[in-house]
Amino acid sequence: MTETIGLDFGTSNTVAVSAEGNGGTRAMTFRDRGEAFASLPTVLSFLDRSAGKPPHAEVGPWAIRQFLESYGDVRFIQSLKTFAASSAFAGTGIYGKRFAFEDLMATFLKCAFERAGTTVDPASVRLVVGRPVEFAGHRPDEALAMARYRAAFRKLGFEDILFVMEPVGAAFSYAQSLDRDTTILVADLGGGTTDYSLMRFHTHAGHLSATPLGRGGVGIAGDTFDYRIIDNVVLPRLGKGSLYKSMGKELEIPPNLFSNFARWHLLSIFKTSDDFREMKKLLRWCLEPEKIELFIDLVEEDQGYPLYKSVSETKAALSGADEAELVFAPLGKDFRATVTRRDFESWIAPDLQKMDRALDTALEKAGLREADIDRVFMTGGTSFVPAVRQQFANRFGAEKTSGGNELTSVANGLALIGARADAADWSVAA
Repeated sequence: MTETIGLDFGTSNTVAVSAEGNGGTRAMTFRDRGEAFASLPTVLSFLDRSAGKPPHAEVGPWAIRQFLESYGDVRFIQSLKTFAASSAFAGTGIYGKRFAFEDLMATFLKCAFERAGTTVDPASVRLVVGRPVEFAGHRPDEALAMARYRAAFRKLGFEDILFVMEPVGAAFSYAQSLDRDTTILVADLGGGTTDYSLMRFHTHAGHLSATPLGRGGVGIAGDTFDYRIIDNVVLPRLGKGSLYKSMGKELEIPPNLFSNFARWHLLSIFKTSDDFREMKKLLRWCLEPEKIELFIDLVEEDQGYPLYKSVSETKAALSGADEAELVFAPLGKDFRATVTRRDFESWIAPDLQKMDRALDTALEKAGLREADIDRVFMTGGTSFVPAVRQQFANRFGAEKTSGGNELTSVANGLALIGARADAADWSVAA
């Protein structure tokens, strides 16, 4: 059997799973400081070693540590997947070398395999790659994203590449436990996108087959929820909503100057943008300059990732408590803000409505009603948010809704699909 690897390259985390000859699977695992984990944070850093040497690249927790602890010059890149379908992202310069999207993606994957201690012979491996139903970003170019994906894998030497919708991978993983024909809605709720897949699974004489019924999605998920916390709790302390003087009038600082700070993966671009230069020019006329000075300091000191981590921890805590504290030392040693679940759910309510409307569209295109759905399988980190779970329970009934292996189910299903004789039938054109 051809060795098969299922790859879920996510906005926040990346998971790789290999199919084994006995019909089972094995997740690629990483070890750091005594801890073993299968879900690798999708972050990449480059440490400048100068003296004519190429920069040292790291991924996951090693990249985070290199960024936070190194005394050298470090470039930190996160949420790389968010740029895949963006024609505005033409690449970035890193210590004198130009890196296109595919260079960054290939570097991340190469380092990931090395950190896992996995020896991969690309020439003998079938790579089954998950792709979102809808790519994130403003006016995403799907064809561009897929071309970049394929170029990245070919840089690593892979030739046998199949692309499968991410929720289809999750559906296939879940369907292994079915003992009867079932119509399934898979909701893949990740960091950058929410994707839906509607499938009818058939079981006959121990053989599993499926008929795709419909799909849909929207570029809203966990990162958007993080944005709501930052926008409502952090940015007012950094000058959003404050005033500046111009020609004898007091005017509000344009809110758009703060938006990229709230979307932490855009900070590396924002730092060299016209908007950031405009913010610096406004400083001398601001009525609360200390707030804007703090804003500028946080951007220049690359505090986007530490802020994201603090916000994500607060969001996670709200999944099990009615309130949680957001602590972020760079805002001041005494900074603490209490975030209630009630407030959080009110902030994300418009996003939940958009996610629901995207599901409406997917059901309508498939010619299905809620009553036609036998099971709802939720996967991805954002599926832990209580308001998200409740929205699906209200619509389909709690008894139909389930989850499990939320961070690994997509890659697991992709690996299982790749090991099948009919694997190509499950794939989509690149």
